Amino acid sequence: MIVLDTAKRAATERSLLRKLDTRLVPTVILIYIMNIIDRSSVTAARLKGLEQDLHLSDIQYDTVVAILYVSYCTAQVPSNMVSSNTPSLYIGACVVVWGLTSAMTGITHNFAGILACRVFIGFPEAAFYPGAIYLLSRWYTRKELAFRTSLLYAGLMTSNAFGSLMAAGILSRMEGARGVRGWRCCFILFQHPPFDINQPSNTRWLTPTERHLAQVRLAEDAGEADEDRAEDSIWLGLKLAIKDTKVYIFTVMTIAQLLGMSFASFFPTLTSTLGFNTTVSLLLAAHKTGERFFHVVAPWWGIIVGYIIAISTFSVGGRYASLFLMASGEAGFSLTMVWVSNTVSRPPAKRAAAIAMVNGIGNLGNLIGSYVWKAKWGPQYHESMVIGIAALSLSTSLAFVMRCILKRENRQLDENELGALSGANREHIEEVARLEGITFEDVMERKRGLRYLY
Repeated sequence: MIVLDTAKRAATERSLLRKLDTRLVPTVILIYIMNIIDRSSVTAARLKGLEQDLHLSDIQYDTVVAILYVSYCTAQVPSNMVSSNTPSLYIGACVVVWGLTSAMTGITHNFAGILACRVFIGFPEAAFYPGAIYLLSRWYTRKELAFRTSLLYAGLMTSNAFGSLMAAGILSRMEGARGVRGWRCCFILFQHPPFDINQPSNTRWLTPTERHLAQVRLAEDAGEADEDRAEDSIWLGLKLAIKDTKVYIFTVMTIAQLLGMSFASFFPTLTSTLGFNTTVSLLLAAHKTGERFFHVVAPWWGIIVGYIIAISTFSVGGRYASLFLMASGEAGFSLTMVWVSNTVSRPPAKRAAAIAMVNGIGNLGNLIGSYVWKAKWGPQYHESMVIGIAALSLSTSLAFVMRCILKRENRQLDENELGALSGANREHIEEVARLEGITFEDVMERKRGLRYLY
């Protein structure tokens, strides 16, 4: 057991966070940027001949966009259950497979070929986002996690800007180079970096003291050790997640919000309605309080305002302003998985299953959204935007319901905080006391301050 005095602990904690923020977070962000660029490449390629070269009808193109989410959604729960034990090896292998499958998309010649690639790319992609959120939750406290996950989702904003910038350059400068269409290069050139991050107990690039402190910090944050007990198998975690009503509320909320945000997959198409050429269209596409509800829903309201502006006017200025509001409104999604992680926090096996369920099933919103932005509804897309407004209104209502549930459960914790502990629960608290070198009573005193964030 390692016991640190206050001064040495503060210095060690700063060193630990510095290493995490310079090694863990940038690696995750970089992979996520490449993930989103790859996913949006289909839309960028549409502007430069993908449909014509592969002889795709409108419904076939919509199916190519949507089919990824079939494998992506179904694979997330089993994928996150596996990655919770060996994240470095598993996620690293998935990143390699994902890059190879993306490159193969660039050499397809018909509907069947690109459809097969988009189906298979969904399986390795399923490991990353929920796996990354779960991995971050194994290193950062609940309040720290909000900011780091926001940085992760800022990768989406970056990829929307620089991904479109790179796509513009590729489509305009590499068209016909060595006899290859520019849209094919979008898939071939966007590849992915390696991944080498594990859990606090076995990460090689930390000192033993830092590894110990990483575990202690999470134990202090939750009032119990952030480790699965002997009986907490991945199957038990899944069972516990399935029985938790809050998981289902979060899931439906995520489906609705992603449906409302489905414009993201069609951003180059929407910017093209401003009347510019292909290159310009792509270039234009270019936490301390612990409060959750308003930080999650306020960006959704920004998207709703953007939709209302776009419905009300078809002028270039009005539509351009609405696209800014819509793009910035995606920030709300960055906190949704954090809220899930904060709410369904223990045991870790349950947290891993819950994050995968909410994100996996929730991505059905993207699948549905693939059919919402129909070409026949363009260039105004009023019907699409009305659907988006309705979906985000539903998400807001469910987020409010979750806020009320968590406030009620916090009141119940206030009433029951002095209840007796016994059996496995007591053993878990005793493990925290052993890790920190303090008494059982001290841990219980700290645990009384633990409440849900809403």
